[in-house]
Amino acid sequence: MINIRRLLGFQLVAAASLMLSITQGLAQQPRPDVGDEPGLIADDSVQLEPEFQKQMVLYRTTEAPGTIIIATSERHLYVVQGNGRALRYGIGVGRDGFQWQGLLKISRKAEWPDWTPPPEMIARQPYLPRFMAGGPGNPLGARALYLGATVYRIHGTNRPDTIGTAVSSGCFRLVNADVADLYDRIPVGTKVIVRQKPEI
Repeated sequence: MINIRRLLGFQLVAAASLMLSITQGLAQQPRPDVGDEPGLIADDSVQLEPEFQKQMVLYRTTEAPGTIIIATSERHLYVVQGNGRALRYGIGVGRDGFQWQGLLKISRKAEWPDWTPPPEMIARQPYLPRFMAGGPGNPLGARALYLGATVYRIHGTNRPDTIGTAVSSGCFRLVNADVADLYDRIPVGTKVIVRQKPEI
């Protein structure tokens, strides 16, 4: 009887150890960065906070009308309108270590763009697809505006809940309705200024 109990005890311990190792293995499986989630369909019913909804605002700048100014720290993208005003959109920006600043131009535009993650992203997330055709489940969303010859873009998203946050790999994301609106307003060649700190 003692041997049977002892045997049962060993079996229970072994089963518990196996369950623990399976659970830990599942927890350690790699997952795409937030927002880089292929196949996820955007929940377009997500309501943005008022600060991140598209709106006309007072904005003082010496830049010409039509210029895009991205204020990374504010999580806003401005399209200068002139007369001290700008159209402001809420955006998601690069996470720590992936924020940058510079002066570029829109080099091309695409509707429902295909996604080819750059080699740097594949190196960090080797489980990502090497190519994904454009469509509702594509992390680039409904539109993309390409920034110069860089790997960075202004694009839509299938994670509208990330607007106003810093989670991307350096691109700037808008909800699909906003990026489609921006796409229609902005021609190729538009000047884009990316700033980490507000203009003084």
